[in-house]
Amino acid sequence: MLGELIRALRGYVDPSIDERIEYVGRGLNEYGYDKWGFSPADVRKTIGVYAWLYNHYFRVKVHDIDRVPAGRGLLIGNHSSQLAYDGMMVACSMLLEADPPRAVRTMIEKFFQHQPFVNVMMARSGQLTGLPQNCVRLLEDDHLIMVFPEGARGGGKTIWERYQLKRFGQGFLRLAMQTGSPIIPFGFIGGEEACPSLVDVKPLARLMGMPYVPITPTILPLPLPAKCSIYFGEPLVFEGTGNEEDSEIIEKVDVVKQSIAALIARGRAERKGVFI
Repeated sequence: MLGELIRALRGYVDPSIDERIEYVGRGLNEYGYDKWGFSPADVRKTIGVYAWLYNHYFRVKVHDIDRVPAGRGLLIGNHSSQLAYDGMMVACSMLLEADPPRAVRTMIEKFFQHQPFVNVMMARSGQLTGLPQNCVRLLEDDHLIMVFPEGARGGGKTIWERYQLKRFGQGFLRLAMQTGSPIIPFGFIGGEEACPSLVDVKPLARLMGMPYVPITPTILPLPLPAKCSIYFGEPLVFEGTGNEEDSEIIEKVDVVKQSIAALIARGRAERKGVFI
């Protein structure tokens, strides 16, 4: 296992993974990028480490990944982990285990797009600022997009609030209806234990312009080796234009939220151990 990590750090990519990257990297320009800045060459530089985290550190187990349909769609799930290890592992599951492999585009907080180097790295791996116009154009191009409707409220949860779903925004539901896109709910188990936050120092977060400043028992960005699992639910399709009254949209958002809550409950019930 340690040998695999060393090889990954040196840039080694398993041939089977390289084939998957080649598959999702179609439609590039002459410089090796798509029109959103996604670069398979950049993904190759880091995928070995991500795959090692996925297979050996977090030991991710995926359930019902075949429920994710081909074509456009919105992956909607619970947020945790402070530094988005949950999103990273869900994206890895679609690249490493889906048949055929998929490159997930993630809608992220504007804060991260304003950070030097980090913003470029995120764009190269398919992560974009969570603007409605970005999401619409990606869906119209039949991309698979991941959104955490809890936003910073979910990422900044403390260990005392683990697996409690915060308020969902409405935007993802309106975009799904506007573009005729299915919503695929998922429950992510393990993120709350991988980076447990004891407290979110909100005054310091406001001072620094950050979405949250967690105090954890670990030295971030080092997570704990919690076993993780991902449970995908049946796709949900909602009819409409996306311009409906808030009351109607909120009812549909609650359907998605309840589906995710059920997947979380199933995952926690089936989990045999947190770290072992």
